[in-house]
Amino acid sequence: MKQILTVANKEFHDGLRNRWLVSITLIFALLSIGLTYFGAAASGAVGVTSLSTTVASLASLAVFLIPLIALLLSYDSFVGEQESGTLLLLLTYPLSKSQLLIGKFIGQGSIIALATLVGFGASAVLLYIQSGDINIVSAFSLFIVSAILLGLSFTAISYLISLSVSEKSKAAGFALITWFLFALAFDLALLALLVGVEDGVTQQGLTQLMMLNPTDIFRLVNLSGLDSSDVNGALSVAINASLSQTQLISALLAWVVLPLTLAIFIFKKKTL
Repeated sequence: MKQILTVANKEFHDGLRNRWLVSITLIFALLSIGLTYFGAAASGAVGVTSLSTTVASLASLAVFLIPLIALLLSYDSFVGEQESGTLLLLLTYPLSKSQLLIGKFIGQGSIIALATLVGFGASAVLLYIQSGDINIVSAFSLFIVSAILLGLSFTAISYLISLSVSEKSKAAGFALITWFLFALAFDLALLALLVGVEDGVTQQGLTQLMMLNPTDIFRLVNLSGLDSSDVNGALSVAINASLSQTQLISALLAWVVLPLTLAIFIFKKKTL
């Protein structure tokens, strides 16, 4: 455990030196406060909007931003160090491959978790000061926890990419393709399926398909309890699915554990 924490501490402080933590936190805080305060600007009003509208807007923002940042933060975690020769150096220490990978995951995951907590927590504080509604605490707690899990899932996916390619440039390309597929193309494919299939897709079938995409699970977690008027696209069909939030959180957690487990397996078999 000591080796894992040492690696995690190194990765976290590397993120501090590279301004990753500060940059991500500022991006999340500025955009979330902006959406919270100016979310109703399109209707001619400026000010704090309803909790339902705010969470829906923040979820739409996070589903694009968090996966991209997580991938950019960690896509070169292994292939970059392999190219520079530091990966072999690290493995000369009394440190197993699984300990190295888990340590990196904890360190980089801590950067995402802290930035998400502080950045999006700013919106929760602003809303609570304006309205005093205690429901804001539970809604934003769920939002922040699920946002952290979303970031961790794409960190684990980026490790798969980093361990499967031989060049840093290829890892960057595959990371962007992965973001495009999960954040954009998947939902477009679902909409095409809804429109193109003659008999349509059942609500249960659509929900099961959404379990194949962590970004859709994240949105289901946060939007399932909201007014359906704040939701559009394929989500509007699946929003009243029978899955509970506990089941959805478990599915999102599985998207963290399974890619991370597979990454550990690949790393152990990889010849350096």
